[in-house]
Amino acid sequence: MKKFAAIVLVLASFLITSCANSNLNKAQTGALGGAAGGALIGQIIGHNTEATLIGMAVGTMLGYIVGNEMDKYDREQLNHVYERGVSNSTSAWVNPDNGNQYQVTPQPAYQGSSTNQVCRKAEIIAVIDGKQEKTYATACRDDNGHWQIQQ
Repeated sequence: MKKFAAIVLVLASFLITSCANSNLNKAQTGALGGAAGGALIGQIIGHNTEATLIGMAVGTMLGYIVGNEMDKYDREQLNHVYERGVSNSTSAWVNPDNGNQYQVTPQPAYQGSSTNQVCRKAEIIAVIDGKQEKTYATACRDDNGHWQIQQ
């Protein structure tokens, strides 16, 4: 059983290390870390394969939830800009958990011709891991009044 736990830990460590430079979001990265930690704790407590697998499943779920919560900060800030941002005036913030920086410049709201939804375009400049990215996004209000980024 100790060999199985060691294999799970090595595999989880490899996955986390190899995925560190990929495009995984924080929820996915949290899930990987949670899986590794949960497997280790399950093996320590239960000393069998079943306990290890249960620990890995619980750890995956908890890690995903924690990672997803960290992403919510940026979504809330972006939603605030769409809701209350002054047109052509840049709003900026730094995510306190990861240091990512954002500058968002919203445009005036308009009514979509085909959907009659209120929409707003914005220029978004993000600095993530020292790399600056510039993009444009359009968000429209859904039937509940929430801003939804359009694809």
